Amino acid sequence: MLENVKRFDMKRPPQRQKLRWLIHLLAKPALKKHNAKLRKVNMEGIKAPYLLLVNHNAFLDFKIVAEAIRPARQNFIVAIDGFIKREGLLRMVGGICKRKFTRDINVVYQFKKVIENGDIAVMYPEARYSLCGTTAVLPDSLGKLAKLFKVPVVVMITKGHHINSPFWNLHDNNIQGIEATMTCICDGEEIKTIPVDELNRRIREAFVYDDFAWQRDNKIENTYEKRAEGLEKVLYQCPACGTEYEMHTKDNHILCSHCHKEWEMSIYGELHALDGKEIFTHIPDWYEWERENVRKEVKNGTYHFESEVHIDALPNAKGYIPMGKGTLIHDMNGFKVIFKDQNNEELFIPREEQYSCHIEYNYLGKYGDCVDLNTLDDTFYIYPECEKFSVTKLALATEELYQDYFDNKRQL
Repeated sequence: MLENVKRFDMKRPPQRQKLRWLIHLLAKPALKKHNAKLRKVNMEGIKAPYLLLVNHNAFLDFKIVAEAIRPARQNFIVAIDGFIKREGLLRMVGGICKRKFTRDINVVYQFKKVIENGDIAVMYPEARYSLCGTTAVLPDSLGKLAKLFKVPVVVMITKGHHINSPFWNLHDNNIQGIEATMTCICDGEEIKTIPVDELNRRIREAFVYDDFAWQRDNKIENTYEKRAEGLEKVLYQCPACGTEYEMHTKDNHILCSHCHKEWEMSIYGELHALDGKEIFTHIPDWYEWERENVRKEVKNGTYHFESEVHIDALPNAKGYIPMGKGTLIHDMNGFKVIFKDQNNEELFIPREEQYSCHIEYNYLGKYGDCVDLNTLDDTFYIYPECEKFSVTKLALATEELYQDYFDNKRQL
């Protein structure tokens, strides 16, 4: 399978960033448009090189980082699909390729080179856009990685980027007053002695954010008339009747086709039940309720998903290679993909090897929603063809299966 296809060169040294004038030219108008505000905490005397960890909600993240660190250079992690047909440009502006949710030692060598160059190593450790504007899972290895480079560790948290252009509805909502805060959580001296566990604690503490709470508390208006459309991708289960995959949206409303419960999304991002019987007014609370339900399935050992799928491969930056039909099985053991049109070859990723996964909604307008699974050499975009499913549930289950495995292991 793909034996004769050349893979992306992950070991090629990072290129020092060029075209900084062009990056500034593209970034500044966007930030001005949204009246962006930048605050710096404990950053006195902190200069490149350092490690910058940024939360991830929208493409706007890249623009505010570029302006915040000027005039320093940066190199930043980008998923392989970002390099398609533009590898030269991405390398020129500082991109470093990585396949999502893989344990790739090349990142260490790449970032070491960035630090040696005296530049800023930028990582978006959530490794995907947040699904509902709250913190995604952070890997336990993050503190260990940060400590390796013996340079300051800085965290940037943006607020409002998800509200402006949520992952489930990429329309620019023209949100005003977006914010970013850069905080040095460990300087160049302390990094030499700080325990990894303490560094992980600081990173996780700094990464707590909630865009919908920020919107509500600051009365940030979103007047886009179709602001709720796509929300059913995240809120796939009705909290009134418990039915999955029957949620639908239109304009600023979300409703269940099974029990006909309906909510309106206010200009401040809150949900209000039209019948006056509130369940969840805060979108992340609904999302975490879904997670809890998935967790129960995992704890009971009953979680299982299976579907016929269409599969595309992305071994390099030249483009997608159709792999034909297959079967995706996601259960208590992890992910299993059977490539029916490739002599029934199989890909198996045990649950203990993947702490999360990357999903896409209506990816590229091709075959609908998908999950992409990665090895160190290949990326596979897998599109379920069953009538009713949710890739959001697949992502939640991946995280809960991983956590359950190690919870059980600690109890032995």
